[in-house]
Amino acid sequence: MTEEIIIAGFGGQGVLSMGKILAYSGIMQDQEVSWMPSYGPEMRGGTANVAVILSDERISSPILNEYDTAIILNQQSMDKFESKVKPGGLLLYDPNGIIRHPKRKDINIATIEGAKEASLLKNKRTFNMIVMGAYLKLHPLVKMENVHRGLEKSLPKRHHHLIPLNEDAIQVGMQKVKKVNTL
Repeated sequence: MTEEIIIAGFGGQGVLSMGKILAYSGIMQDQEVSWMPSYGPEMRGGTANVAVILSDERISSPILNEYDTAIILNQQSMDKFESKVKPGGLLLYDPNGIIRHPKRKDINIATIEGAKEASLLKNKRTFNMIVMGAYLKLHPLVKMENVHRGLEKSLPKRHHHLIPLNEDAIQVGMQKVKKVNTL
């Protein structure tokens, strides 16, 4: 099993953190992992994306041109990455701020209103974990115990008191994800 993922949005949405936690979760599950971030110099508000590969086999290259899954959090990323999802793959997106919704019929499409759900939790910083929960509901590649261990590894110790909040946000995402197009 190999899963090639792109997570893309604005800096400040937790794109890189989501990728890092997913990667650490894979490591905790003894998978081969690649985590390759890309972002502009402006960080917060600029575009950011991260390619994550989780595999049971050695990874030959972290450079990808197509993806099994695209997790899209803004319109610029939708414009750039919708066409790069492999046929039969998954495009998961937050419709907040999306003007042109995906049109492809050869991929699975799902939505998660992460921004809305984060505001209902009264914590905008849970946005990325809500989105990650939606993804893990659709593709349970890593066990929740390993996600917990990934959170412990990626968050500084002074923020470990936030792990239960992050795990609650993951559960919200798992409950609220909506399939739009299923092959």
